[in-house]
Amino acid sequence: MTKHIIVGTAGHIDHGKTALVKALTGIDADRLEEEKRRGITIDIGFAHLDLGNDLRLGFVDVPGHEKFVKNMLAGVGGIDLVMLVIAADESIMPQTREHFDICRLLDIRKGLVAVTKTDMAGSEFVDLVTLETEEYLAGSFLEGAPIVPISSKTGEGMEELRQQLGRLAREAEPKNSRHHFRLPIDRVFVMKGFGSVVTGTMVSGSLGIDSEVEILPDQRRVRVRGIEVHDRQAERAVAGQRTAINLAGVDASSLHRGMVLAAAGKFQPSRRIDCSLNLLASVRALKYGARVHFHTGAAEIEGRVYFLDQRPVLKPGESAYTQIRFQDPLVVLRGDRFIIRQFSPVVTIGGGAVLDNLAPRHRTADDWLSKLEALETGQPNEILEALIRGEAYGVSSAEIISRTAWLDEEYARTVQALEQQGVAVKVHDSPTWLVHRDPFRAALSRVSGFLKLFHKENPLLPGAPKEALRSSEFAGAPAFFVDALLARLVRDKKVAIDAETVRLLTHRVVLQQDEQEARDKIVSAFDQAGLSVPALPELLSQLRIDATRARRILQGLLREKMLVKVTTDLVFHRDSIERLKGLLQDRKLESDRITVPVFKDLAGISRKYAIPLLEYLDREKVTRRVGDERVIL
Repeated sequence: MTKHIIVGTAGHIDHGKTALVKALTGIDADRLEEEKRRGITIDIGFAHLDLGNDLRLGFVDVPGHEKFVKNMLAGVGGIDLVMLVIAADESIMPQTREHFDICRLLDIRKGLVAVTKTDMAGSEFVDLVTLETEEYLAGSFLEGAPIVPISSKTGEGMEELRQQLGRLAREAEPKNSRHHFRLPIDRVFVMKGFGSVVTGTMVSGSLGIDSEVEILPDQRRVRVRGIEVHDRQAERAVAGQRTAINLAGVDASSLHRGMVLAAAGKFQPSRRIDCSLNLLASVRALKYGARVHFHTGAAEIEGRVYFLDQRPVLKPGESAYTQIRFQDPLVVLRGDRFIIRQFSPVVTIGGGAVLDNLAPRHRTADDWLSKLEALETGQPNEILEALIRGEAYGVSSAEIISRTAWLDEEYARTVQALEQQGVAVKVHDSPTWLVHRDPFRAALSRVSGFLKLFHKENPLLPGAPKEALRSSEFAGAPAFFVDALLARLVRDKKVAIDAETVRLLTHRVVLQQDEQEARDKIVSAFDQAGLSVPALPELLSQLRIDATRARRILQGLLREKMLVKVTTDLVFHRDSIERLKGLLQDRKLESDRITVPVFKDLAGISRKYAIPLLEYLDREKVTRRVGDERVIL
């Protein structure tokens, strides 16, 4: 399988980056008419080189002029190796330094130096520039890296450069083609007869024709109509390749550099990130709340920096955990590198790594430090625990995957490990929803506390309505969260549930003497009345307890089904209703039809009771009305 490695150029304007790429690949990376007219690179360009033995290099050629550093940043984000270009006739210049600072801040690990234009400088000057370069790179990731003097015009050193690039590319770690597809868009255009085309370096995953993908942050889903890799049509593209993608059903005018094309439904846009931020030693201090230009992938966006330890300034050379809040939504993932540039004048001042791409607004009491330390250096178990620990009602699998880019099987494996350790509680299966054990235990205590207080204030009620528990204690929680709490408490024999009522298992309705006397009087009155029951308000008013307690006792009898409510104010003893049903079954032996007058005579009641009772029996499916008659079922 071919290994794909992206090489990015870096260096000062007019130090020969584009000429070097053309000498290596035979491809002129300057594609714009203005670039050819002015003789400088304005925007990023692309080329490729096949080194054989299943190794292919993609080149990202970036502009060196200080006015176009933001274009440089749009291209350099996805590179695996840097080719730092220093002209032999000028040596290290301002944009050499800025570009190299950017490479360090982006945590690029490998590369080499090409000392160009050797045909325009004597050998002594070439040696001097080589020595200055070695001193400049000391202590950096390019310390000890190859420094190759070359001439794009004469071909001097080109073979050695190819060999060194090949060696470094074989050592480089390729991008992960197994993870979810993601491609930062760095160019948009229209191809006649095909429609909208976007290009970029695929930073993860793979993509096939007819795949459904999502344009972020707009969250629009579109279909892949065609794919080109290095100017050739392909059925599939993989991570590490420079890729052009023809999209169906989208207007190119609605697309722009900085958007991300990604696997559908996997990632979420964000307006806040938590990150580790490093400030260059050569710049001014950065104030809390300062506006910055934020660059990641191919995107540039405005934001403000807020140091989480509340320090007023970040001094040159210092690092801090920082929250950056953005003017507009963007898509980044944990581990993505970024650059910040001063708002005005616009110069590179620092960079770092994203730790939480969907960061909350932190409160003073939040333990953000241990969370970010785990996100920065932790293993999957520690990362997952950090993401769910502070969430009172838990986190969905979709959000976890959006914050980690884990594949489904990696997520499931990590969840299983945390469940076995007792760290996480799964409260729902579809979607999978996890809660950390600490907030889950706290929530269990809240349920118990709520029920204890409810029973104290409502001693005559058998329990609290579930809905009262939800609205009082867990208004912001998904419904299944409360269900999971109650299921755990039932399992632990702490509560009991009867339909929509929940109570502590130890709770019993205990009546005072006057309440017991009232209860007995109510039961006796309805039992003795048969089907000619007394008016409910009149009966309750005769009791020696207040109306509120009387109503609660009545509700208890209805819940126990000792009494049966037929209408709002018409209640019967259950034995009387059962006897009536027995009379109807006896009547059915003679005829399954019965009229209202016959029913009145059968039950020995007036029309005042007969009609409500018949309607009740209809609802209970003991009878069914047919015209002016009832059929006994």
